[in-house]
Amino acid sequence: MRKNFMPFVTVKIARGHSIEKKRRLVEAITNALVSALDTKPEWITIHIDEFERENWAVNGLLHCDRHRGRHDEAGR
Repeated sequence: MRKNFMPFVTVKIARGHSIEKKRRLVEAITNALVSALDTKPEWITIHIDEFERENWAVNGLLHCDRHRGRHDEAGR
């Protein structure tokens, strides 16, 4: 017997991605969940949680310091 459930996914990404990239992201995640979990797309909720690059660090360096200029308006 198949149980119906409603997946809720939170995706954490750095602020600055275009709306088109976010559309592609949620479409890909939805398709993957439909396939993997045998659920309906209308039951899937996706929350995009964006964070500032100044609040993200790897190896003791803030991302905004590590990649200066790489993620500015021109580089998106």
